[in-house]
This record gives sequence, structure tokens and C-alpha cells, in this order.
Amino acid sequence: MAKKVRIPIKSAADIRKMRVACETASEILQLCAKAVQPGKTTGEIDAYAAELMKERSCKSAFLGYRGFPGHICISRNEEVVHGIGSDTIIRPGDILKIDVGITKGGWIGDNATTVPAGDIDLETKRLLCATEQSLYEAIDHARNGTHLADLCGAVEAHVQPYGFTVVKEFVGHGVGRNLHEEPQVPNFRPPGRSPKLRPGMVLAIEPMVNAGVPGVTILSDGWTVITNDRKNSSHFEHTVLVTEGKPDILTARPREATEELLGIKMDG
Repeated sequence: MAKKVRIPIKSAADIRKMRVACETASEILQLCAKAVQPGKTTGEIDAYAAELMKERSCKSAFLGYRGFPGHICISRNEEVVHGIGSDTIIRPGDILKIDVGITKGGWIGDNATTVPAGDIDLETKRLLCATEQSLYEAIDHARNGTHLADLCGAVEAHVQPYGFTVVKEFVGHGVGRNLHEEPQVPNFRPPGRSPKLRPGMVLAIEPMVNAGVPGVTILSDGWTVITNDRKNSSHFEHTVLVTEGKPDILTARPREATEELLGIKMDG
């Protein structure tokens, strides 16, 4: 983080267009999440996402990106991110990470959530709750004048007390006309100086949190990232605009894993 980076500032016209892309990405993500159920395959969810994109006159921001073969990333259980839809059957108790990125009108919308397939055990519920809350802890720091490092550090600071760890090899990022723009947005406090956030900056903030060790491995397909101890991992993401006031979540959606919905207490 010591290297000075040029973070793009979006104009009011840019933001209007980006808001449309982000709202579309959020809608597709929510519909894909509702489609997750035991007995379906991850490939069926990917195909459904492709249909939804076609209906909404947008394209996948992932398909073909550096050779990625899926329309969305769909990652199961110990798979952290970048999972590829296949004939893998979703089973009761699985958790599915769904990451939807689309291009519409020349702008990107990028967001992700973790979805339980039927009932899941208490520890996995706690993992989802902690990860989703860490996203909102980070978002609360997406304010004019805040150091980026404070936003990044908020994720790890929230999940560590529960015994969970953050993935360090993969990070969030700036987003706009391109899927990956400056700055990098890790889920831990980076060393050295960090830039201050300014209105018009747009960040894809995406906690990737493991139930066990933080280490990960990329499978032989060249994409799918799994936890080294094969314990579950959780992933939530929003595209967020820094404004003169409170953060503006461009991919806004109802919170999926709140304590109230899951009926658990995180400190219990």
C-alpha cells in the first residue's frame, strides 16, 4: 500500500450509468440466490444467470475474462471464490457463494452473497453472519477523508474474535468501466501509507472469510480457490460509492444472513 495509486473518480454522469449496471447485477444475484436448492447443479444456476442477463440486455463481466468459462462464479463449501458451474449437485447443508458481475451500458456492476442450501449447522450460520456483518463494518468506513487502510482493517477486526480468518491472497478492488481498477481493497489492514477516500471513488468491497486457516490453494482448473484445511468459506460483496455523506451501496439488497433471520447470537 506504500506505492501511490491513482484511484479513478467517477463523474455524476458516470455514476448514473453505473447505478443502472449495479442495480441490474443486484437483481440477477438475488434471483440466482433464490434458485439455489438441493438437487440442482451449480451449472444450472450458471445457465439461469445467463438467461437473466440476456433478458436484461447485459453481459457477464466474468465470461471470457482471462479465459474464465462461467457466466458467474459459483463456489461450494470449502471453495472460496472463482468456482465454475458444473454438473456438481447441490446437497442439503451446502453453502454456495454466488458472485455476479455484469456489464451494461459500458459499466460494471459486481456483487456476491453466500446462500445456504436448506438447513446449515450453527457454526456455518455464525460464519455467514460474521462475514456479512464485516462487509457492512467495512462499508461504514467508505467515507470522504477516511484512510483506505481503516476500511480494509475493519473486516479482519470484526471476524477475528469469532475465530474466523480472512483470505489474504485475494482482495476487493476499484470498479467502473473495468472489472478491476485501482485501488486494491484487502480484507486486512495493509502496511504503510494508504490513500484517503474521496467522493466519486467506487469500490468493490468483498470479505472472503474462512472458518479455519486463512491459507488457500487454486485447483487444477486454474480458477477454483479452496481452503487449505477444507473448512467452509463465506463471501459477501457490494459495489459502494464514496460520497460527501454516507456510503452509497450501488448493489443494495436485503441483508441475507442477519442474526435475526438466523435466530442465533454471535456472542453465544
